[in-house]
Amino acid sequence: MTSIHEIIKILTDSGIEPNEANIEVKLLIEHFAGYSVKDIIISNKIDSEKLKIVEEKAKLRAQTKQPIQHIIGFADFMGEKFIVNPHVLIPRDETELLVRKAIEIINKNNYKMALDIGTGSGCIACMIAKHTECHIIGLDISTDALNTALDNASRLNLYNKAIFRKSDIFSNIKPNESFDIIISNPPYIPISQKSDVQKEVSFDPEIALYTKDELGLEFYEKITSGAFEILNKDGYLLYELGIGQAQDVKKLMEKAGFTSIEIIKDLANIDRVICGKLNN
Repeated sequence: MTSIHEIIKILTDSGIEPNEANIEVKLLIEHFAGYSVKDIIISNKIDSEKLKIVEEKAKLRAQTKQPIQHIIGFADFMGEKFIVNPHVLIPRDETELLVRKAIEIINKNNYKMALDIGTGSGCIACMIAKHTECHIIGLDISTDALNTALDNASRLNLYNKAIFRKSDIFSNIKPNESFDIIISNPPYIPISQKSDVQKEVSFDPEIALYTKDELGLEFYEKITSGAFEILNKDGYLLYELGIGQAQDVKKLMEKAGFTSIEIIKDLANIDRVICGKLNN
């Protein structure tokens, strides 16, 4: 019978880093065999048929580079499991910076209404709804993504606080709606760089990744220019940033009337989040 160490080797032989391979095999065992690390440590033997399934999934991961989150159908984000699939961007650690900053601003100002543009899996909207008293609307142009977001909100019992709507940026905002804060992790990779992305990233939906312009600023420009029409007095705009985009986005925000602009670095010392307050 194949051992756990042999399954880990399947992944490391395919180029996956040893630490990452260990984590991924742990996830596969938990999901497909129903065993935790504690079970393994105390020498509970894994059913051979279940271990065979784990081996098959590891081979699939190694051969195709399909993200482990797609294989198990879930991604961990801020302590919760979110349903993911090829219709939504897999939540990443960097996005947690964006969400935590939004939560901080919302709770400090006692905000009541938020907007998440390009909601995808709904992870941003759901975690803001869970950790604040704010109601939030998540917008997306993809019906499949919205269905995934709805499923995630349902799993977290956030039906009344996080709601989702089909919209091309602001196209489906109602005339009487306004918001205290707008949050977005928009597409920011220029389509010209498509051939340079990691194989795992290519499994994410292109609509959530790429822009038509050469600098990746297309959606920052569109959202920033329209935000002032629906933001309440002294409202905030927050973005996740692509590498090297901070100063360009800052200029866009300043031109649109945003002040008190703050740029936050991630653990790799990359400018990852930007936020600003609208003077209106």
